[in-house]
Amino acid sequence: MLLTTRQLFEKCYGRYAIPAVNVFFMEEIHGLFAAAQEANAPFIVQTTPFARDYAHADMLLSMIAAAARIYPQVTYAIHMDHGYEAHIFDAIEKGGYTSVMIDASHDDFDKNVARTKAVVAAAHAKGISVEAELGVLAGVEDDLTVDAEHSFYTNPQQVVDFVHATDCDSLAIAVGTSHGAYKFSGGQGLQFHILEEIQRRLPGFPLVLHGGSNVVPEVIERINAAGGQLKTDAKGVQEEEVRKAIPLGICKINIATDTRLLWTMVNREFFRDRPEEFAPTTPGKIFMEEYKQFMLKKFDLFGCTGKAGDFSA
Repeated sequence: MLLTTRQLFEKCYGRYAIPAVNVFFMEEIHGLFAAAQEANAPFIVQTTPFARDYAHADMLLSMIAAAARIYPQVTYAIHMDHGYEAHIFDAIEKGGYTSVMIDASHDDFDKNVARTKAVVAAAHAKGISVEAELGVLAGVEDDLTVDAEHSFYTNPQQVVDFVHATDCDSLAIAVGTSHGAYKFSGGQGLQFHILEEIQRRLPGFPLVLHGGSNVVPEVIERINAAGGQLKTDAKGVQEEEVRKAIPLGICKINIATDTRLLWTMVNREFFRDRPEEFAPTTPGKIFMEEYKQFMLKKFDLFGCTGKAGDFSA
């Protein structure tokens, strides 16, 4: 069942969160859809402009549509993450997405409002949900890089003004996460006082947590033991932080770094241990199963296992 993110958030707010997972290629899509069908869990499959440039939007949307036929019992939304106007209006016009994100967080408040309002008007006319962003996350995601000194937390009072001015359906906020594999190296963690204040001022409004990967130390160690050279001082969003954030309005948690690290671990270990192999399909099958097991654990952590039934009516 294909829904908008707004429809998902109306049911999950304060009860559980929906994982929003970036995809680039077939094996990821198989693993994601297979896990969701087994867990009976709602999810959001999302693509970035970088992914659309890499694989082409038609290829990505066609693979997602094929997966929906192969796994017909899934409940999901299709979201464009970190879009700019050229990508967003193309997606709205050509169809295929039920949700888009306008990332104008690097602009000043008034310009962010103006750009977001224009996207909301076009998207809502087609029944598409809109996610906006207020506050700037540090880190690296795809071709987006933000230095720590240029990041800043979301101002709770601005959230109220922004949502009322733009009519966006959900809002990504900066509360201490960062993009990429080197998040939280300073150990600051999520800033729950900001989350609590936003919910107090704007109760019931869906909030989004970008940079939601965990960055499991064991995975980093296994990658490096198989020839990788990743830094080992990273700390992602911890499980207890996720559980605490959901009742405070976090409805959507973005996952990208963890799945990339998983792919790296599987492939490095496979070719280290089987240097005579060269076929991509063998490690591909291993990755799909590892990906499925990874997502089953995320559905449990986010509290959405079995919750696809919320949308059956």
